[in-house]
Amino acid sequence: MKRTYLDSGVLIEAAQARSAIASIAQSIIFEPNREFASSIFVKLEVIPKATYYKNADEIVLYERFFNLVVHWAHPDDRLMQAAYQHACDFGMAAIDALHVAAAISVGAEELITTEKPIHRATGITVVSIQPA
Repeated sequence: MKRTYLDSGVLIEAAQARSAIASIAQSIIFEPNREFASSIFVKLEVIPKATYYKNADEIVLYERFFNLVVHWAHPDDRLMQAAYQHACDFGMAAIDALHVAAAISVGAEELITTEKPIHRATGITVVSIQPA
């Protein structure tokens, strides 16, 4: 089993199915040879907005994914300091740095993303589903 951390962009693409990469995102979520890691940061990026706008189908996919998560990152001081260092070292946005730090903290083998600057991170394999 490959321990995988998905950033929120992957979940949003899968749930909203508005682009060509939606099927890639969906296939990753339902791939049987993965075990997922996540964090409250991902939940905060996807669930509240979908809930507020009453996007029931979107919420169903998010909840289905979060029920698959085996490893949860804990947002403690160590994780926050690691995220701060990643943001400074690699010029990442705060939330991207939090995702990198969270993924590393739970021993994820890869972080799958739709973001580009996150690729500068070290300490974990970063895979983008965005076309080149």
